[in-house]
Amino acid sequence: MKRVNLGSQGLVVPALGLGCMGMTAMAHRDIYGKADEAEAIATIHRSREHGGNFLDTADLYGPLINEQLIAKAIKNRRDDYLIATKFGWEIDDTHQITWQFRADKAYVKKAAERSLKNLATDYIDLYYLHRLDPATPIEETVQAMSELVQEGKIRYIGLSEVSIDTIRRAHAIHPITAVQTEYSLFERSAEETGLLPALAELGIGFVAYSPLGRGFITGDLKSLDDLAADDFRRSLPRFQGEQFYKNLELLAAIQAMALEKQVTVSQLALAWVLAKGVVPIPGTKRRKYLDENIGATQIQLSDEDLERLEAIIPLGTQTGDRYDQAGMQAIDQ
Repeated sequence: MKRVNLGSQGLVVPALGLGCMGMTAMAHRDIYGKADEAEAIATIHRSREHGGNFLDTADLYGPLINEQLIAKAIKNRRDDYLIATKFGWEIDDTHQITWQFRADKAYVKKAAERSLKNLATDYIDLYYLHRLDPATPIEETVQAMSELVQEGKIRYIGLSEVSIDTIRRAHAIHPITAVQTEYSLFERSAEETGLLPALAELGIGFVAYSPLGRGFITGDLKSLDDLAADDFRRSLPRFQGEQFYKNLELLAAIQAMALEKQVTVSQLALAWVLAKGVVPIPGTKRRKYLDENIGATQIQLSDEDLERLEAIIPLGTQTGDRYDQAGMQAIDQ
């Protein structure tokens, strides 16, 4: 797989990473269906065979057990992988999520040491602030992260779901390598807010999570009944009520274009993200979907193709917020 520079600080990653969140349950709920540890580990190994060694996790996922799964998968092959993990939601000493934000200096150090232990490694390639802590100035958080870089415990610093103003303030303390946010044909806020050109100006890479719209773009969902009763997506506006069926109509036009080009709708959607100069990290826990996703890196879209896709879902199209009301309040906008 082609490799690309993520930001301008020296981090080189495969064009397409692997989101690992769904490989374990979280807070006793399965994410995107039942987890299967053996298949998840096999998927991580298959990704490496394709050159896809960029794994994305977080201490929140589980909590903690997702990082532990990755430690199992990469045992004795640590240097073959690039690991990105995140902190910012407080996890207490009993390993419970308090659902409060913490990014003060003491917690940054505590969270990093815990992730290092759970990942069974002595360094983290890319360490993200998962969400902004409104009680702690971003300068304090990034200064603490910078000290971890100096100690050799993390290599590069990232931020997730933060505003351009926050990024600029953070970047003035220590160079930020990557910013992660949700981005797909169904979620283009990063374009609407001017985030993409701002990152380009600063030399910061952009990582897109949920580039398949939380699985909506795969086309596997025909009705809400296709979601398990405890599937967290039932709480997301994109999957609720009339909006769900409006989104299905938009998806039908993308599916028609994919059929013409003889690719899957997922591959077409990922090829669009890749064409934007963005590193997508589609989440999957099964090898067959991994192989399909990696196939998108071989698809070349013309300017006409891109215009056609963007005409299906123009900027400003209402497809449903990416989170419920509480989740949206956690995003620094």
